[in-house]
Amino acid sequence: MPELPEVEITRRGIAPLVCGRIVSGVRVREPRLRWPVPAGLGNALRGARILAVRRRAKYLLFDCGRGTLIVHLGMSGSLRAVRADEPPGAYDRLDIEMGDLALRLRDPRRFGAVLWHTGDPARHRLLAHLGVEPLSPEFGGARLHAATRGRRTSVKLALMDHRLVAGVGNIYANESLFRARVNPRVAAGRLSLERCARIADALRRTLEDALAAGGSTLRDFVQADGSPGYFQQRYFVYDRAGAPCRVCGTPIRRAVQGQRSTFYCPACQRY
Repeated sequence: MPELPEVEITRRGIAPLVCGRIVSGVRVREPRLRWPVPAGLGNALRGARILAVRRRAKYLLFDCGRGTLIVHLGMSGSLRAVRADEPPGAYDRLDIEMGDLALRLRDPRRFGAVLWHTGDPARHRLLAHLGVEPLSPEFGGARLHAATRGRRTSVKLALMDHRLVAGVGNIYANESLFRARVNPRVAAGRLSLERCARIADALRRTLEDALAAGGSTLRDFVQADGSPGYFQQRYFVYDRAGAPCRVCGTPIRRAVQGQRSTFYCPACQRY
């Protein structure tokens, strides 16, 4: 699934191309996404000027003045800027057309979303419950420590709880905990302030490194110009079960937490 770095990279690639442009049309090829594409989306968007493109957790928010277009890439989606007359592929579900340019959503599994909201986007049902952004100045060890008091869930699942930290998924939770040298199965409520500070710092560094590498391309994700990301070549633990730890040589182990794979080094992440 595209996680925070992949969504932010998409935003950075798209924003300079679309901000200031006026939507000329919407072409919906497949309305059956995670939630149905609104039937009146074309009428709502046609003639609107895109003022800004923002990100909240894993959601892209297109400020159109009269409302906000909310886009989620789902499990395997990507959003690319293409020529409006470029023939669509089998999994190209929707185009937002702006003259000779189109934003094209490719979504093989149809778990993505394209929604329209006319109120404050921060109060939309998908966004209102989201926690602090991990790359924001508000996030740090003290904030993480306070948010995890009394929690019995594991620290890895806590990092993936978007009510606590917005936008962190399985890949970057695994990688950040390795960098922090914290066992992913430790109860979040038992973490000391010092260990929370290590985790917060490792999470920030991991996300920044992923952004610099263009994100992770495992199957379907590509950047706005169609190029892949390369952070997967730098993974310490994710999807490396049985391979030697890049730091100590101990074989990486795999466990299952919350129905998701967890990867860790039993030597480097003993506690």
